[in-house]
Amino acid sequence: MLKQYVIGLDIGTTSAKSVVFLENGTVVAEDEQSYPVFHAQPSWAEQDPLIIEEAVITAFRHSLDKKGIKGEEIISVGLSSAMHSLICVDEKNNPLSPSLTWADGRSVDQASKLKNSAIGTTIYLQSGTPIHPMSPLLKLIWMNETKYQPYQRASKFLSIKEFITSRWFGIDAVDYSIASATGLFDIRKRQWNDQALKLAGIQANQLSIPVSPTYIFQGLCEDVATKLKVPRDLPFAAGGSDGPLANLGIGAIDPGDTAITIGTSGAIRQMANQPKTDEQQQVFCYAFTDHLWILGGPTNNGGVVLQWLKEVLGQKEVEEAFLSGEDAYSLLLRAAEEVLPGSDGLLFLPYLNGERAPHWDANARGAYIGLAMDHQKQHLLRAGLEGVLFSLFNVSEALDRLAGKTTTLYASGGFARSEFWVKMLSDIFGQEVHLPKSHQSSAWGAAWISLLAVDKVKDYSSIKHHIPMKSVVYPTVNNHEIYQKLYPVYRNVYEALKPTFKDLALFRRQH
Repeated sequence: MLKQYVIGLDIGTTSAKSVVFLENGTVVAEDEQSYPVFHAQPSWAEQDPLIIEEAVITAFRHSLDKKGIKGEEIISVGLSSAMHSLICVDEKNNPLSPSLTWADGRSVDQASKLKNSAIGTTIYLQSGTPIHPMSPLLKLIWMNETKYQPYQRASKFLSIKEFITSRWFGIDAVDYSIASATGLFDIRKRQWNDQALKLAGIQANQLSIPVSPTYIFQGLCEDVATKLKVPRDLPFAAGGSDGPLANLGIGAIDPGDTAITIGTSGAIRQMANQPKTDEQQQVFCYAFTDHLWILGGPTNNGGVVLQWLKEVLGQKEVEEAFLSGEDAYSLLLRAAEEVLPGSDGLLFLPYLNGERAPHWDANARGAYIGLAMDHQKQHLLRAGLEGVLFSLFNVSEALDRLAGKTTTLYASGGFARSEFWVKMLSDIFGQEVHLPKSHQSSAWGAAWISLLAVDKVKDYSSIKHHIPMKSVVYPTVNNHEIYQKLYPVYRNVYEALKPTFKDLALFRRQH
């Protein structure tokens, strides 16, 4: 049977996606299975790893069934996942704890203490992971200090991707980029960092072996192979985290190529041929391959801001969508489009979940600035969308300092389905925006790595010739000039409100 398909399997924060491609990057079939994030208490963000594993299996199987694809027709599978998850497991890979996601904020006190210390700066410079509650390093320090029972009983500590590959293949291995995002990894030596391990109170043998993205997992356990309907010897490439894979999958791999992804959260990233960190600690720097690193900054607040706007302001659109069969988000975006760029002098700080880059402040909160009597709902909507992009533009300033100026801007993720939001991105950055036809860039990056791992393609960079692209989106000069006037005001608001955010965070914890 002819092997003609390659699969990108992407384990995200809120869903698992299985995307079936031809070797030229054309999407043949895809399936997405959602799973919940549990917030048992404020700042907690937990998931059931067994539910996620089942969602991955279901998404994979359904993506094949939609086109009647046989397991024997698959060349290879590449793996992608969100960063910073942490699961305590026993020696048989049974979970002892939930999966704590990047959004879990229980280690905020530990992060504040470490960030303001000399050892914290050293750890950042070596690991490239900013000192923040998102990182497994801080989660482990919190677990150790609070005598978290699953931590005390655990044989190993795994990310969600490692959890799945360890259970499926019986091998504990982790790709460089997932390892880098733990805060426990030396991005120059590409090995576990003894200082960070000591802070976390664990041993290197409780973590997986770091491997390159082209490392092949092979020998599926029989039960999983049966559920997936594939041969047991189907090769799975280790791949990477969703960030660098999105850059690869969109073709943003050369100097000056910058990729912006907005899904639930968001990020802006550039590839580099050497690691770059500095004491300002504004951006991350993660190892990707033996010769490539990824620099950038994530925002906690991407598409989740639009979701919040829908829940708080979008009752009318939700009702209209129910009656008309339209999508409520499309109706909200249409309402925001009625307002001119700059939202008539209304600004929105989008820090609903605290913020990561460039501030790395878990206490930061959202705020509307400049509200006036003549502002209507559509102004609040547009300002919310502009705030998300202003936040990424803020990160881009730090990225430019370390990685160099952007010459080509690429966009991917769920937000790229909105022509209006992408045009706003182009106007704010004042640059052309290049868009792939498929918004599943992380999955295509993972799939491409698997083709490289099985010698079907020659290198990483040749993916540029195998990415179906849409037409380019161009900025409007007048709109860009408006945003250039507003952005300095936006940038100064955070520093002005920072003490207030800290006081309000303390109030929330006490009440």
